[in-house]
Parts: sequence; C-alpha cells; structure tokens
Amino acid sequence: MSSERTELAELVLDVADQVPPGRVTTYGLVAEAVRGATGHGHPRHVGTVMASYGGEVPWWRVVRADGTLPRQLRERALERYLAEGTPLTPLVPVRVDLERAVWDAPTEWRLPLADPRA
Repeated sequence: MSSERTELAELVLDVADQVPPGRVTTYGLVAEAVRGATGHGHPRHVGTVMASYGGEVPWWRVVRADGTLPRQLRERALERYLAEGTPLTPLVPVRVDLERAVWDAPTEWRLPLADPRA
C-alpha cells in the first residue's frame, strides 16, 4: 500500500469510528469526507478499507446507500442495530432507515488536512 492509501485507510477508519451509536453513515458519505481531507476517495475505496480493517471500528455503522450491508454481515449487524436502537425500516432484507439514522461526518473532515501535492 502506498502512503497515500495508508492515509486514506486511516481517515476512513477515523470517520467510521466517530459514528455515534444508533446512527449510521454511508460508504459514499465517508468517501466524500475523506476526499475533502485528502483529495482522494471513492465509495469503493471505503468498502475495500472496511473489508480489510473494519473489525477495528464499529463496521455496522457504515452502510450502503440503500441502508443495507453485504448479505454475510446483515445478521450480526441486526443484533447491534437492535441493541443501539438504530432506526430500521420494515423492509426485507432489514435496512437502516437512513432518513432517521444517517450521520454525516463533521464539516472539519471536509477541510484539507494537508496539501495533496506535498
């Protein structure tokens, strides 16, 4: 991994770690926050970081744009959503009610942390 990727991974995990209990954010919102700080980031990058290192943070709080997680994670996530009181929809598969549960990264994440050309 390049140093740029390492910084990106650290920022993705930092954002994921800040999502409060009972709330979620999306891969896209995390990518937007990280991109604001580094000039780089895409929802797929966030997914790759979460797949590799997500066990270090509350991974169930970072969901797809439709409020779901990959199939293999849904059952484990549901237990956590119920324990935290995360708003859910009555749809199957279980989805987080994004209108009520979404948490957007603080605006300071969108400020450049360093000059990406440096």
